[in-house]
Amino acid sequence: MTNETRICLLGFGEVGQTLAADLRERGFENLVAWDLKFAARDGDLAKRARAAAVEIADSAQQAATGASLVLSAVTAAQAVAAAQSFAAHLGAGAFFVDLNSASPSAKQQAQTVIDGGSGRYVEAVIMAPIAPKRIASPILLGGAHAHEFAALARELGFSGVDVFSDRVGQASAAKMCRSVIIKGLESLLTESLLSARHYGVEEAVIESLRNLLPGHDWRALARYMISRSLLHGVRRAEEMREVALTVGESGLSPWMSSACAERQQWAAQFREHAAEESLEAMLDRLLAAAAEK
Repeated sequence: MTNETRICLLGFGEVGQTLAADLRERGFENLVAWDLKFAARDGDLAKRARAAAVEIADSAQQAATGASLVLSAVTAAQAVAAAQSFAAHLGAGAFFVDLNSASPSAKQQAQTVIDGGSGRYVEAVIMAPIAPKRIASPILLGGAHAHEFAALARELGFSGVDVFSDRVGQASAAKMCRSVIIKGLESLLTESLLSARHYGVEEAVIESLRNLLPGHDWRALARYMISRSLLHGVRRAEEMREVALTVGESGLSPWMSSACAERQQWAAQFREHAAEESLEAMLDRLLAAAAEK
């Protein structure tokens, strides 16, 4: 793959913007993006794409045409629809890398769609927040074309890729089961510490966490994890619905995952309070805002 190779970013949210910046830094300048929010040409997302020197496509067809690589990073609920919008327009042998946080069954549906055209489907799941390591984040790959893509991915800067399985769905199952814990912990901390702050006992709760699970700054961790729910609650709620589907397909009732989706959705309405620097200030703002709802 040369620096002139056309790379498409399907979805221009946090992941898409991060990858666009890192790919450009590595000399890949022929970048095009497609996002449904580009319909508002003067909107914030379109402005960010222009600022990043990324071409804004007018349609899925235009974005897919001529692209050797498509990196799909849309919301969980749109993962299959995104594949459907691109499948017929991909050139022969073009990689369609599905980075979306979706259930194994959704990934398998997307694979079927892409395999019905000329593209090569690769399951991919990011196993950590994208911000710290960016393009070098740990990514598990799956599917028949995973090994082929892994070699190319490392050339592009995806140094954290690892082929997990030749079967589509295994990598996503690992991601979904991890999210039961990670997104669940965000929701538990939100619910626990908001209630504790109301009763004036949050310090006792944090201290008990330090004693039970030492080695962490639980005040800093709680502030960070709660803020992630505030900033990304809508997207996380969609993912947790996919997690609930994954758990349900295993034969278990997804009680915890379904409840987590509700708490994440609730948190999203208080996005403006994520910038509070201290945990206590954040909790106070949330309690006040929730009382007004």
